[in-house]
Amino acid sequence: MQSSAATVDAYLKELDASRSSEIKKLVKLVRENIKPGFDEVMRWGMVSYEVPMTLSGDTYNHQPLNYAAIASQKQYISVYLSIYAEPDALFEFEKRWAKSGKKLNMGKSCVRFKSIEDADLETIAWAIRRLSAKQYLKIVQSYGKA
Repeated sequence: MQSSAATVDAYLKELDASRSSEIKKLVKLVRENIKPGFDEVMRWGMVSYEVPMTLSGDTYNHQPLNYAAIASQKQYISVYLSIYAEPDALFEFEKRWAKSGKKLNMGKSCVRFKSIEDADLETIAWAIRRLSAKQYLKIVQSYGKA
């Protein structure tokens, strides 16, 4: 589902009640675990948590650096995470998820699940709270992609 909502509240109101409830829980999880320095905005039709350009300066695509995002798709929920930028973090994420006993459906940068009950919220929270905006920016800059 592609959204043109300008705010997180407007995005949540677009969704059916069941999906809105699940996305609200994920937004709350991120808000409770993300370190200061990131902005919560609607970008690319998703709830996006990004490094403000006042911190990063201009980027390769002239857009803020996305750290995490939440999207309601037709068949599933996607949580986009920046753990792929660090192989050790990706390995740890997969190891933690496996311990939860829940099936991991992961693309290069997103975790997909049909409902929030299928998600390992503890591992998602771990991934979100790992880095500050400055730490994430430093990693991205080391790859020359900022």
